[in-house]
Amino acid sequence: MPGQNLSRDEAHERAELLTVDGYDVVLDLRSAIGDPDSGGGDGGDRPAVDPRTFRSGTTIRFRSARAGASTFADLLAPSVTSVTLNGQALDPAVVFDGTRVALDGLPEGENVLVVDAQCAYSRTGEGMHRFVDPEDGEVYLYTQYEPADARRVFANFEQPDLKAPFRFEVTAPEGWTVWSNGAEESRDGGVWRFAETKPISTYITAVVAGPYHHVTDSYSRTFDDGTTLDIPLGALCRKGLARHFDADDIFLVTKQGLDFFHDNFDYPYPFGKYDQAFVPEYNLGAMENPGCVTFREEYIFRGKVTQASYESRGNVILHEMAHMWFGDLVTMQWWDDLWLKESFADFMGVFAMVESTRFKDGWITFANNRKSWAYRADQLPSTHPITADIRDLEDAKLNFDGITYAKGASVLKQLVAYAGRDAFLEGARRYFKKHAYGNTQLGDLLSVLAETSGRDMVTWSRSWLQTAGVNSLTPVVTYGAADRITELAVLQEAADSHPELRPHRVAVGLYRRTTRGDLVRYARAEVDVAGPRTVVAALAGAERPELILVNDDDLTYCKVRFDEASLATLRAHLGDITDPLARALCWSALWNLTRDGLMPAQDFISLVLAFSGQESDIGVLQMLHAWTRTALVHYAAPGWREEGGRALAEGALRELRIADPGSEHQLAWARFFASVADSESDFQLLSSLLGESARVDGLEVDQELRWAFVSALAAHGVADESVIDAELARDDTASGKRHQVRCLASRPSAAVKAQAWAAVVESDALSNALVEATIAGFGQSSQRELLAPYAARYFDAIERVWAERSIQIGMSVVKGLFPALQDDPATLAAADGWLEAHADAAPALRRLVLEARDDLARALRAQACDAGAGAGL
Repeated sequence: MPGQNLSRDEAHERAELLTVDGYDVVLDLRSAIGDPDSGGGDGGDRPAVDPRTFRSGTTIRFRSARAGASTFADLLAPSVTSVTLNGQALDPAVVFDGTRVALDGLPEGENVLVVDAQCAYSRTGEGMHRFVDPEDGEVYLYTQYEPADARRVFANFEQPDLKAPFRFEVTAPEGWTVWSNGAEESRDGGVWRFAETKPISTYITAVVAGPYHHVTDSYSRTFDDGTTLDIPLGALCRKGLARHFDADDIFLVTKQGLDFFHDNFDYPYPFGKYDQAFVPEYNLGAMENPGCVTFREEYIFRGKVTQASYESRGNVILHEMAHMWFGDLVTMQWWDDLWLKESFADFMGVFAMVESTRFKDGWITFANNRKSWAYRADQLPSTHPITADIRDLEDAKLNFDGITYAKGASVLKQLVAYAGRDAFLEGARRYFKKHAYGNTQLGDLLSVLAETSGRDMVTWSRSWLQTAGVNSLTPVVTYGAADRITELAVLQEAADSHPELRPHRVAVGLYRRTTRGDLVRYARAEVDVAGPRTVVAALAGAERPELILVNDDDLTYCKVRFDEASLATLRAHLGDITDPLARALCWSALWNLTRDGLMPAQDFISLVLAFSGQESDIGVLQMLHAWTRTALVHYAAPGWREEGGRALAEGALRELRIADPGSEHQLAWARFFASVADSESDFQLLSSLLGESARVDGLEVDQELRWAFVSALAAHGVADESVIDAELARDDTASGKRHQVRCLASRPSAAVKAQAWAAVVESDALSNALVEATIAGFGQSSQRELLAPYAARYFDAIERVWAERSIQIGMSVVKGLFPALQDDPATLAAADGWLEAHADAAPALRRLVLEARDDLARALRAQACDAGAGAGL
């Protein structure tokens, strides 16, 4: 649609022209309780309404720097009733093109724009999302805007550097509650009015409305000067999840986080109240709307989960809280500097979690899990500097990636080691005070960090923030008399495509076994690695180690390699490393070797079978399970997959049976066993556990675990539609419906695959959550032959899907249905052919195909490595 994809140049030009003084937004959401398929009302006393749309009225007060200037306001709406500019009525048919409201001949100085529109409810998680709970028929609404979907709800100037105060007034159905960024100011029947916000960007405004279950608490802080800050706290979820809602734990982490940020930022929380809404069918993990943070409701756990899940939720809570300062108080000028909020929030979320909550091992999860995302993204052909080149909103949407989040956070961890913790935090404090309620660019942050650290931030930034790619660090060691180190050096390498060698502050650890067999560190040295070769002088003369770990303590962002002696030690004694962070770093390094085609997938799987049962950190164990599945499905030689699958299923069942009864490790192994089950006896056991004719001592087969078992049985044709429907009858909830849809699509039937394909590619009837569930069920690794006909259909369909569907659904389809399971040169050639023939396709679409193509090429290289090794278990 013309004008939908705002460019950076257009945003810059508009920011030069306009200053926005305030918004008054009036929404009437009473139509939400109508039936969206009927086109009629709700059957009550009110007149019939269109439940697909709602009324949106916006008054914008703004100033123009030039007389006679022309610009536009943003609005994505089915229709506009009226437009008034400075008291003069404009013809909507003339000034509104479906995405923009043209504003011509502006007088210099003050202007007032009033737009009355009919905006559309969303089923894609973009704009004003409308969800009907299948359990009780209740309707729930919430908004999600990042990067530019506030224009789906009200007319505005949709760019981050045109901040303004907002006032919201919302008319809602009887019995509903409404939340927004500001505190509730008044309520008159169904009309809710909210206090004016501080100046904020359009993408972090929010409205949540519906019959939500709501719990309250409060936070109070007295500062050194005697002033007191009182923050009302709220937490809400659907009524159907209320019995699972552990609001007390959410509030605990929230208060701990507020203490941490007040202790370290020296800037009181600036947005009044702090509500946290857990909402259905959410596309993201969470969103940092000030005063009204939204989260995906999957963070409310319906069954038993491991501590890794609670840690993940705690991390997300603190990530979003960090945004109240990094992102909301101080916001990037344009999406090029998205890292100014996301990298900082990713880093500060872990930092706060480790220092202020019970989750003291958060850096282990970060090293093993979060960095894995970064390493993958940084080796794709679409990799980019942390400060990216974002030309338009489609680029921005795709830039919420592993570079912006996890690599950026890893680089900040390196920055703390480089500049010092105290200097880093003092720089943050000065940054907030200097730029409060404003917008910044890279240089604004670097200048304060240079002041506080005395370090050369320009050179550091050029190496770390303005270049792409990941370096590899490898130890090279020589020994002399008495088996002592003569010289230990660190070699730094970079890919040919991104040859930058960076300055790394690293720790190098030396490990050897004790008389008890434990593999422990006995020497450590920190060094600044620069250039292709750096000698670690402090370790000269040390006794011969059995393992040399470069980047011990995970200070920098790099791929760790091993010398041959260290690799041999890991093959024999990986499970004997006593330090859980060191062990996690070794697992991560071995996984990178496997992904790079330098270690056969069979070898990695052998290591997992040999040592993962000893893994104490549950988050690392669950990450190993995920990596191992990927290794088997994508990186193992095709001729070995059947043997490898049997070995994994046998190993998983063995660990399940010997795990401590009732432990989280037992639960993790039960889930992994279900995911790799591949024999009649495996399926019989799963069926018996479902039917309660068999049991594993201590294993509680709750509803979520039941769905994991049903999913495995459905994918192998053991559970048919009647079994799946019977399970839905046990769990007739929104969560149960998503599970059912996924299981139905996973069945090994040509008719099922055709139906699933049509549901997501040829129709837009499904919501975002059900599109994701259908895609997840469609692509089963045991069904490669069944899925083969869809490879060609994929390349025929994706450009049309991208043009016709929202960007969120387009991304889900293009990424989720890429024929990765057709892992042969023909599929690679088809992807190359599409890229060549569609050079003029949307850049964001081409990027998604290029990334999937690169993953496939990587898989083929890894398979060749595995086939060449010919190992076996």
